[in-house]
Amino acid sequence: MSEDWAAVARAINERVHELGWRQRELAERSNVSQAIVREIQHHTVERRRGPRTLESLSTAMGWHPQHLDAVLHGRRPPERDEPITDPGDSLWSRLDSVEQRLIDITERLDDLKSDLASVAKQVRENR
Repeated sequence: MSEDWAAVARAINERVHELGWRQRELAERSNVSQAIVREIQHHTVERRRGPRTLESLSTAMGWHPQHLDAVLHGRRPPERDEPITDPGDSLWSRLDSVEQRLIDITERLDDLKSDLASVAKQVRENR
């Protein structure tokens, strides 16, 4: 399915107008850089954006987190109180993934520390 970034730009522009916000306010509220907000709003650069960008913009404007993603893909935007449809992409799922990666990194660092201690011991013994 094709992506309709022009539809995303229209949706954002209409909503920002309804809310009486300026571009900078949307950028600040969504924690998305003003340059990226400008590119999306004016549809000047059509590039793949991470799902978190559209999620942050949607949430900042009082919409369901997947609102702009639905607009982008030509689907009906979910109502604000609807559950997130892809639990694999939910915030909690992403946090669980980050936590697991941190656990893996910690285990690898512990292994490296142990290996380094063994090497240091052998070096000391061979002096």
